[in-house]
Amino acid sequence: MRKRVVLAAAGAGAALAVTAAGVAVATGGDDGRASHRYTQEQADAAKKAALEATAGGTANSVETDSENGATYEVEVTKTDGKTVDVRLDENYNVVVIEGDSEDLGGS
Repeated sequence: MRKRVVLAAAGAGAALAVTAAGVAVATGGDDGRASHRYTQEQADAAKKAALEATAGGTANSVETDSENGATYEVEVTKTDGKTVDVRLDENYNVVVIEGDSEDLGGS
């Protein structure tokens, strides 16, 4: 039986590569270049840590990040409907939780 994997992306685009070490995910930045690389395992761990930090909600996206000493940024829509960016270090500890600029009318 064949398994079908569907990858959908909005905006600049996304690529998925299967390697011996797992799945490497790269999403295009605003300028179209691949700028975010992490394994599916790392993305899952970042989402889990972000959802624990926000007491639930929905993890919308994961990116690599360097703001405030972070390694990952997870966009989370909290149960109250507000969207926040949860920045995590390389060990998935919260560095900072900030209101999402798109929620605030920013770009």
